[in-house]
Amino acid sequence: MSDAATQIKDTITANDVVLFMKGTKEMPQCGFSSRVAGVLNYMGVNYSDVNVLADEGVRQGIKDFSDWPTIPQLYVKGEFVGGCDIITEMTLSGELDTLFENNGVTYDKDAADKIREANG
Repeated sequence: MSDAATQIKDTITANDVVLFMKGTKEMPQCGFSSRVAGVLNYMGVNYSDVNVLADEGVRQGIKDFSDWPTIPQLYVKGEFVGGCDIITEMTLSGELDTLFENNGVTYDKDAADKIREANG
């Protein structure tokens, strides 16, 4: 395994929820990363953010690791969940709530409901 792949594996193993993104959760550097971080932040999810812009090896490495061509990428309990479009769909359908509940991830259910109400 390459250094980047080892670093990625260690990160997703050590943290329940990880978002590989452009920028940070406090300062996203692209619209797609901003949308996913915004959802997680609004829902009060405790997650680790990895700024792929800070390390080219991780930026390419995460694409190879997941076999998914785009960033952001969300992992829950070591499993790849998806990118911006998938997370948006899962949020609006309630599937993200279920994923968090099934994996013991704490989140604000009222905030999740407000997202759905605002986009319904």
